[in-house]
Amino acid sequence: MERALGEARRAAARDEVPVGAALIDGATGAVLSAAGNRTRELDDPTAHAEMLVIREAASSLGAQRLVGCDLYVTLEPCPMCAAAISFARIRRLYFGAFDPKGGGVDHGPRIFDQANCSHRPEVYGGIAESAAAEVMRAFFRARRSGA
Repeated sequence: MERALGEARRAAARDEVPVGAALIDGATGAVLSAAGNRTRELDDPTAHAEMLVIREAASSLGAQRLVGCDLYVTLEPCPMCAAAISFARIRRLYFGAFDPKGGGVDHGPRIFDQANCSHRPEVYGGIAESAAAEVMRAFFRARRSGA
């Protein structure tokens, strides 16, 4: 989760909503990919941290399924990212802060609980929740103050 938090802080420094993610090989512990949000930089509404790490790892592994991989992300994934996590067959999802407004795992549509969801990863929320929430709060506090 520390790697994901670092990516979130780097995203904030780029004036992106500070969400970071890291995709880990569950067998070896190797970091397969890590990224922060890049929606503004790339003018791409799908360039969420989770989508970026899934794309990069799938490309480098030459596989559309990331079986045996674990995803660490600083914020509860949105519905789009939750669906991508399912499609990629990610083994475990660890996330930091809960997102009652935009989340798609424990909140909102609860993608993994839908009858048409073909793969549900093991889900662990609230990992380093305080640190993840503070990165987000600091970013929006600075934006409101005009800093």
